[in-house]
Amino acid sequence: MTLAKRIIPCLDVKDGNTVKGINFENIRNVGDPVELGIHYSQQGADELVFLDIGATNEKRKTLTDLVKRIAHNINIPFTVGGGIGTINDVSALLLAGADKISLNTAAVKNPELITDIAKRFGNQCIVLAIDTRFENNDWYVYANGGRVSTKWKAIDWVKEAVDRGAGEILLTSVTHDGTKNGFAIELTRQISEWVYVPVIASGGAGKMEDFFEVFKDGKADAALAASVFHHNEIEIKQLKNYLKNKGIQIR
Repeated sequence: MTLAKRIIPCLDVKDGNTVKGINFENIRNVGDPVELGIHYSQQGADELVFLDIGATNEKRKTLTDLVKRIAHNINIPFTVGGGIGTINDVSALLLAGADKISLNTAAVKNPELITDIAKRFGNQCIVLAIDTRFENNDWYVYANGGRVSTKWKAIDWVKEAVDRGAGEILLTSVTHDGTKNGFAIELTRQISEWVYVPVIASGGAGKMEDFFEVFKDGKADAALAASVFHHNEIEIKQLKNYLKNKGIQIR
């Protein structure tokens, strides 16, 4: 059975505001996260992702009150990430209204955390976020908001994380992020074919054709984007109609 593809807007949040950059740099404000969350929920988004992009580097927890306010106002599945390092952090965010949590740096530093969270809350709760850059003819994993290189190759880290209980992969190409030149199709397909859990493609959406390509050729289960939605360059309803007309089974 083919699962219907999902369209997921992303709120990158810093200092309480939704922000967006290019290749994770030159960050600028684009709006209020609660208002944007409501807008996307009404627009027909299948899920919403909230990433507190400053939390890890600032060594603080995710903005729980803001998570509560967004969760209270939307009626679609809600994934929250940024600064999550313990079981207690996960509990707090699930109580605040998150449906799933996204792990990145903490999992790279301590892979056992994935195992512990999966045992306590179930695999379906864990979205493993991977920020990866193409260098030396391969894709390498970066931590701390794409700033710190790690020893992991993307494909190896994905396999390790899924074996430990990650229920979904959020795959962001830092190389493509914010460029609007299309997703990392080859990488997305490679990862999608390697693992049995859903893969969300992220980084590089610029036009509706990019979504079609990442579903058809990249074999992604979902596609995540930020700036094209924040700036009303693509409307979610129009995008879904376009994809349906191109033969993509969409929610």
